[in-house]
Amino acid sequence: MATYVVTGATGGIGLEFCRQLRDRGDTAIAVCRQATPELESLGVRVESGCDITSDEAVAELAGQLKDTAIDVLINNAGILKRNTLENLDFESIRRQFEVNALGTLRVTHALLPNLHAGSKIAIITSRMGSIDDNTSGSSYGYRMSKVAVSMAGKSLCHDLKPRGIAVAILHPGLVKTRMTNFTGITPSASVNGLLARIEQLNLENSGTFWHANGEILPW
Repeated sequence: MATYVVTGATGGIGLEFCRQLRDRGDTAIAVCRQATPELESLGVRVESGCDITSDEAVAELAGQLKDTAIDVLINNAGILKRNTLENLDFESIRRQFEVNALGTLRVTHALLPNLHAGSKIAIITSRMGSIDDNTSGSSYGYRMSKVAVSMAGKSLCHDLKPRGIAVAILHPGLVKTRMTNFTGITPSASVNGLLARIEQLNLENSGTFWHANGEILPW
């Protein structure tokens, strides 16, 4: 039985991570800003009140978890705002950087003392953060922040390899959640694939940018 920490645990993918981890007998620690009845009904440990854009909130989370050995940290929290060239909202773009990129790095850095040789870090990014795969433009804040968090993951894979910690950079697919107006595959199908990639992760393939279905994606 392994211990997983999942950020953004009230959303479709995060909630499904917690459900599947619980069902297979692992320990899921759900991190969120505000718990929902659906999350609480799972019966997993919930650490609410954590805004990952806040140094103080993340430090408090680290304090709550100080005696907990983490086998897998899943950085799932993220937001999507559609910023077109004709409707650029720089505050929205900054917010997406704060949550999607800096928030992920902030949580990872704060919880490093809880990780050990053999631990794994999964960063849920997006194919929309692939420069080579961008054939439609727009979504400036989301695309740019996802490029940034993928780069953070690549740097982490090098910096943490001497500690025996591997890092996966993962695209969940187009998933039926509020973020996508409920278009795409089910959260269950996505998380099945994501967990398979996390199982596949090791120090040799650390830093790989994977689709949940196993495809290696272009940078």
